[in-house]
Amino acid sequence: MVRGLEPGRRVALIINEMQRGTVDAGLTDFPGLVEQAASRGIVAAIAALADTFRAAGLPVVHAHIAHRPDYADLPLTSLIMARSKRNGRQQEGSEDAEPMPGLAPQAGDIVHHRGYSLIAFHGTDLDTRLRHMGIDTLVITGVSTNIAIPGLALYAADMGYQVVVPEDCIAGASAETHAFVVANLLPLYANLATRAQVVEALQGRP
Repeated sequence: MVRGLEPGRRVALIINEMQRGTVDAGLTDFPGLVEQAASRGIVAAIAALADTFRAAGLPVVHAHIAHRPDYADLPLTSLIMARSKRNGRQQEGSEDAEPMPGLAPQAGDIVHHRGYSLIAFHGTDLDTRLRHMGIDTLVITGVSTNIAIPGLALYAADMGYQVVVPEDCIAGASAETHAFVVANLLPLYANLATRAQVVEALQGRP
């Protein structure tokens, strides 16, 4: 049994930044991430996992980036943020802020937008919303293994959540970066698993 998925645990799926401006070849500034997401097949894997969560009556949360059109509240303290503003990326309502085909939110899903942070928890109400639903375990999927996935997992673990990361449902900017983070960082504060292991645990719960 994967730690955090035991019977009685209240589990939520986080689908992080699976948007066209992040992993769609025609709309992103991150070609390596596009290649890795495609070669690892994470869109289909995450979609299948989301269906398992819905069937089990468990929350599916889409953590999306949606910047103000004027980027007035965007801190230009990182290359990623500065590039987003310079290239006019992922504004509210724009094509590149849309979810990837195959991962459109379904009825009952939660779509959580943030405009100015690299991590979905920082400066947002995500923690409050999860606490109100009684969530104590997060299954984190999406991109990227470079920054957002380990950052989100560390932040969640620090706040008392059990964290599960199905390794075949995440991707980074390169195979080398992904392998390093999975081997050396994520195991320190998250429980690594496969999608099949998560599905098995959820389907075996009463």
